[in-house]
Amino acid sequence: MSGRTFTPEFKRECAELVLDHGYSIAQACETNEVGRTAMRRWVKQLQTERRGGLLPTARPALKPVTPLTPEQQYIRELEERVKRLERDKDILKKATALLMSDSTKP
Repeated sequence: MSGRTFTPEFKRECAELVLDHGYSIAQACETNEVGRTAMRRWVKQLQTERRGGLLPTARPALKPVTPLTPEQQYIRELEERVKRLERDKDILKKATALLMSDSTKP
């Protein structure tokens, strides 16, 4: 494993070469000096995102998939915000219940 990291924008641009500009996987790999496995994964991910498909938020033993399209990135941010707000709401519910039980004690 080379240990190189790529930005979501770079991945999207590479996948767009294949999907939008008629490059083969091999040509896109050679042009961008990227391995075929990574390129195939990015192309598949971009196809999924364009169809409105959901990306896995976590994969066992791997870091979560980073969305490639701005729309999917925004959806991911909103999902994370909803989770955070739900956690906050649960904490407030528990705190309220605790305060109410303390106020009823003589």
